[in-house]
Amino acid sequence: MIELLITLRDRSIYRLEGEGATTAYYLADDDAGGVLINTPHYHAELEAELAALAPLRFLFYPSRFGAVDVDRWRAATGAESLAFAAEAEAIGGKVDIMLDRQSKLTRTIDFLPMSGRTPGSGVLRARNLPGVMFFGPALSPGESGWPTLVRQPDDFSYEDRLFGCLGLQDLRYEYAFTDVFVPGSTCFGPGASRAIRQEIGRVLV
Repeated sequence: MIELLITLRDRSIYRLEGEGATTAYYLADDDAGGVLINTPHYHAELEAELAALAPLRFLFYPSRFGAVDVDRWRAATGAESLAFAAEAEAIGGKVDIMLDRQSKLTRTIDFLPMSGRTPGSGVLRARNLPGVMFFGPALSPGESGWPTLVRQPDDFSYEDRLFGCLGLQDLRYEYAFTDVFVPGSTCFGPGASRAIRQEIGRVLV
């Protein structure tokens, strides 16, 4: 099942319900087409549902945690897979495009490295207003429901994540999504950048 979370001026964002512990999202963008962020198990019926929203063109992996049936999705849809180079070996399928901090998908969609949860964790950023961030596992919902920095027992480097969060302080965006989404309690916007700055500020005190 696919849930529409929000429709913006030039893109819509959907959540794929009941597909696993790592949440998958579908970004239907006027310029980029369909971008599947994390992949659940491949089903032809699910592919058809996504294609009806926007032609699936890209598979973005914020980290290895959301990489399921990578090559099945690639073979069935012709979509190109994207991940930061440091994460590619652990993805479990072919990565067609190795990302770095200069990579762009369109004039308004780019990528930010934010390692720490895993060596090559990264963020997809839609910069045109209202801004949207897909943080993957770099942040997780805190007690307030807003994404924040949560220490995990298997962090590659909590310190790297901490420094990455400091780099977020000057960014402005209205909506933010992570690998964890709990309906009814997870907050994603508007006002995400302000709320996340406050949440991270509490961690840094």
